[in-house]
Amino acid sequence: MSELQAGQTSTNARHLETIGTGNRKTGTTRRRALLGGAAAIAVAAGMPLGLGGLSPAPARANGTTPPNIVYIIADDLGWADVGFQGSDIRTPNLDRLAAAGVTFDAFYTQPMCTPTRAAFLTGRYPLRYGLQTGVIPSPGSYGLALDEYLLPQLMKDAGYRTALVGKWHLGHAKVEYWPMQRGFDSFYGALVGEIDHFKHSSHGVKDWYRGNKPLEETGFDNSLFGDEAVRVVEGHDASAPLFLYLAFTAPHTPFQAPEDYLGRYKHIADENRRAYAAMISVLDDGIGRLVTALEKRGMRDNTLIVFHSDNGGVTSSLFAGDTKVSGGLPASNSPYRDGKGTLYEGGTRVAALANWPERIKPGKVEGMIHVVDMYPTLAAIAGAPLGKNKPLDGINLWPDLSEGKPSARNDLVYNVDPLAGAVRKDKWKLVWKAALPSRIELFDLAADPSETRDLSAENADKVRELQDWITRLAGEMTPPLLFMDAARLTFYAPPVVADPATLFSLGD
Repeated sequence: MSELQAGQTSTNARHLETIGTGNRKTGTTRRRALLGGAAAIAVAAGMPLGLGGLSPAPARANGTTPPNIVYIIADDLGWADVGFQGSDIRTPNLDRLAAAGVTFDAFYTQPMCTPTRAAFLTGRYPLRYGLQTGVIPSPGSYGLALDEYLLPQLMKDAGYRTALVGKWHLGHAKVEYWPMQRGFDSFYGALVGEIDHFKHSSHGVKDWYRGNKPLEETGFDNSLFGDEAVRVVEGHDASAPLFLYLAFTAPHTPFQAPEDYLGRYKHIADENRRAYAAMISVLDDGIGRLVTALEKRGMRDNTLIVFHSDNGGVTSSLFAGDTKVSGGLPASNSPYRDGKGTLYEGGTRVAALANWPERIKPGKVEGMIHVVDMYPTLAAIAGAPLGKNKPLDGINLWPDLSEGKPSARNDLVYNVDPLAGAVRKDKWKLVWKAALPSRIELFDLAADPSETRDLSAENADKVRELQDWITRLAGEMTPPLLFMDAARLTFYAPPVVADPATLFSLGD
């Protein structure tokens, strides 16, 4: 196993040349990101590309700064559960951002929370560092590998002020894993994956922090996150650009919301759906207040806002979280199959938008984009040179976004772990459940985006090609840290022994 890990760097370098089956542009990730960063600054500053393309220095010498970046992630939001996707759940602020910006028809994340957040902050598939399986549980002792050069570290090195507001879920057992030790100048929120939205606790243990210090505070967590994001903007020193990562815990279980928000949806009979809708409205209102704060500070025109969910909405109680849910699960990923925790489109294809006034033209982005692409893309926009990071799986898509072109990506990895794997090349998607009883499914997503027709029997050569790709990736992956931690808890934890005093109450 150590040989696999030692050879990972060289393997990943080859992966950049071809991501298994020949992505025509993935091999240019590093070159495009390095060259694209200076060009993006030139665009942001309104300068000719011939000047801006030389280096980031001319834009800064003229007294301008790279753009502010506000990156917003919702938690377990269904594909169809925002207004700009046709939902009856009211999201006017997101709808305005979508109408004046771009929406993504095929924006992909990992199937669950921790892997998606790790992929975003590293630009690398979680199989590279052992976070590809499940999420970090409350008793988990592991976290995102400390030798990864995270996006906030890159932004900070490029002169940005960095702030995280909301949910972390990338390691809580050691202080070294915490946000302030991973590149964020400030942190406000929760470390673990699921908390009571009013009590700010997990399994009765308080999980609420400002910086590295526990914080006692009352209020609905997602309302507080919106308020804090506004404070970050209001207190920001505009002499430097801002990178704000706003990670809501809505609409993740437990389904809870303030009474005034529940009152907005009296017409919804189902209690879970009513609370779910109310939570989304809290999120949307917080985003509205944040946009207003940017406008008041004169920052809005030079701010890129990106929004998406961390995975599809929950459609199976197996993936609903720690809280027991009575009644039905309210999320809708229609027209896509299944939801969170699965490798089908409903678990990985998420509602997403990007908005940057006068820099991104309104419309819909065609083609695949994966959350790993955001690392090199934001680096390019920020003018942040790559080099400290490990080899990326992401592609710098800023040239395509800025020019209104379809995404250059033509293949992606949904996930690979010891139990299952899924990949896509062009229109073809293979889902391989390797654990017994095994199952292989092949879908033509261009003709069948809802994954209703398995075409594996008629396309043996394509199945073999994509299986070979998954097998190669499995040979590169780091063993899932969740499995290692489960073994520790199972075999190396102290025994649970009954109290001998209870014998006296048992009788003869």
